[in-house]
Amino acid sequence: MTGLEKIVSQILDDANKEAETILAKAAAQSDAILKKAQEDCGKMEEDCSRRSEETEKAYMERIHSSAQLKKRQAILLAKQQVISDMLDKAYDRLLNMEDSQYFSLVEKMVDRFALAKSGEICFSNKDLGRMPADFEEKIRKAAARRGGELSLSKKSCPIDGGFILVYGGVEENCSFKALLNAQRDELSDRIHSLLFP
Repeated sequence: MTGLEKIVSQILDDANKEAETILAKAAAQSDAILKKAQEDCGKMEEDCSRRSEETEKAYMERIHSSAQLKKRQAILLAKQQVISDMLDKAYDRLLNMEDSQYFSLVEKMVDRFALAKSGEICFSNKDLGRMPADFEEKIRKAAARRGGELSLSKKSCPIDGGFILVYGGVEENCSFKALLNAQRDELSDRIHSLLFP
C-alpha cells in the first residue's frame, strides 16, 4: 500500500467512524424525542381524561341542581294549590252556612265595619230573599252602636255573600270574596304555617 492509499484509507476510516458517531447521536436524539413525545401524549391523555371527568361532574351537578329546583317548584306549586283549595272551601262554607249562622256572622261584620255615618247596606238578591224578619232592626242597632245609621237597600248588589256599605256614594265592599281577597296573603301564610311547619 502506498502512502496515498494509506491516507485515503485513514480518511475513509475516520469518515466512517464519524458517520457512525453521528448516526448513534441521531438515533439517541430520535429515541429521546420519541420518549418525550410519548410522555407528552400521556400527559395530554391524562389532562383530557381529567377535563372530561370535570366536565361530566359539572354537568351532573347542573342536572342535579336543575332537578332539585324543579322539585322545589313542584312542591311549592302543590302547597299553593292546597292553600288555594282550602281558601276556596272556606269561602264555600261561608256561603252555605245555615241562615241563622250566616246572618249572625253578617251582624258581627256590620258591628265591625259600620262607620259613624249615615249610609245604606246592600245585600245580594239571595240574601234579601232569605233575610230574617228582624234582621233590618239588628242592622240599625249594630250601626247605632258604632255611632252611625244604616238603612237596608231594597236594591240587590252583585255579590255572592256579605254586604256592601254605601256612604254618600262611596262603597265599602264587605263581601266575603273581597274580604278573603284582601286577607289572602295573610291567610295563606297562616295556613302554610299550620300545614307545613
